[in-house]
Amino acid sequence: MRICFIPIDNRPVCWQLPLDIASCNLDVEFYIPPRELLGGLVKPANVEGIYNWLQSVPVVDYMVVSLDTIAYGGLVSSRRTNKTYEQIVQNLEKFKNIFENKADKVFAFSSIMRISNNNINIEEKEYWSKYGKKIFEYSYNRSKTGSEVNNNGIPTDILSDYLSGRERNFKINKLYLDWKKSGIFDILIFSKDDCAEYGLNVDEANLLYSLGGDVMTGADEIPLTLLARTLEEKISVCPVFTEENSKNLISNYEDISVEQSVLRQAELAGYELKPYNEADLILVVNNFKKNQGEIVMKVDTEPYSGEFVTPNKPYFVADVRFANGSDNEFVKSMFKNGRDNNFIGYAAWNTTANTVGSLLCLVKFVYLAKRLNPKTYENLLATRFIDDWAYQANVRQQCQEVKDISGLMLPYIKQIEKYLGQSGLECSFSFPWDRLFEVEVSIKSGDRHGYSRNYTFNNSSLD
Repeated sequence: MRICFIPIDNRPVCWQLPLDIASCNLDVEFYIPPRELLGGLVKPANVEGIYNWLQSVPVVDYMVVSLDTIAYGGLVSSRRTNKTYEQIVQNLEKFKNIFENKADKVFAFSSIMRISNNNINIEEKEYWSKYGKKIFEYSYNRSKTGSEVNNNGIPTDILSDYLSGRERNFKINKLYLDWKKSGIFDILIFSKDDCAEYGLNVDEANLLYSLGGDVMTGADEIPLTLLARTLEEKISVCPVFTEENSKNLISNYEDISVEQSVLRQAELAGYELKPYNEADLILVVNNFKKNQGEIVMKVDTEPYSGEFVTPNKPYFVADVRFANGSDNEFVKSMFKNGRDNNFIGYAAWNTTANTVGSLLCLVKFVYLAKRLNPKTYENLLATRFIDDWAYQANVRQQCQEVKDISGLMLPYIKQIEKYLGQSGLECSFSFPWDRLFEVEVSIKSGDRHGYSRNYTFNNSSLD
């Protein structure tokens, strides 16, 4: 099967992760643009270069495309670009021909422009450093009242620029909806990121929904969830929550409950939901009792206090008790008895939707693989623990700025090696966006005893 994948940008979780996931399944031919063509934090994607690259790609069974990349140059650029609606549409028309002739099915995703409640302009226009919170409040109040409100001290020219950018992006999303109705896209998802109860982004989501659009909470994970959808073989899952009585609570940065987030991601990824005894797989969700913790923002929550008992069938773990990293107590409980043959995957990446969507993709590509690439798979297992647990939940808290973290990471890597049955992992670390928020883990070598494991969870054969 051939799959073409256009990421949101060049971050490790957006470019390297899908490449590694697809590489686990040796029956998949995976086409992804060279990383240097994709957008970063300050530099937009080379859209013309991506178009030329697509010309060289053979006809594929599926194309998964992040529309923000080809329209604006990436997710960050979608908030910063000064291109007009007409300029963007003119460029999109070229890609429309690609969609019609290069893929049997096209799964597309476009973001609804977020509104962050802070004065941090790292991913926004320059004026966000002074007026970000005021723009958020203006948006919130205008949405809540349903009418024009006081400009909250925001200069007229800045508010006008912000609103015109929102209007342009919304018109682009309505254009995509027309393309979906005409058959260009087989699936089209509009994502809402960093949600509040009210806001212009919430109003736009409601309008798109009323026009027939499919709207989802989340963002960065949606291309991965759509990638999972390309594998159409039936597979069933049963979510099991460590805090069953709290699964109706809402996670940070989202506007739906943990349970709804899990079920929506599973549905989009193409999983069937079945009771425990009938399901192929068990998704263990380590959720929170009262509120989701936030490691980066130093918001604590009650950690896991039980004794982790592994399910008696293939399972994977979405650790969402904290945002932006693992629950140390849960990982300690997992590591206590070592890895068992039913364990398939783990994630604790950023938001609940990020964690669940990316994990559903990994598991589907591994579980359904007729020929499994054990080297890539074992590296992926190690990388998620190294990134989500060792770095995000621990080492990152010891860093005030980007620096060499190899020494700090070593004690955690030793524990990961012991749990996974690996040894001698040689890891290097970099910060591709020159900030602590995301780290890139590169595993160079090591003796992966897991290579000779009996991968019995779906009779996958080793290459």
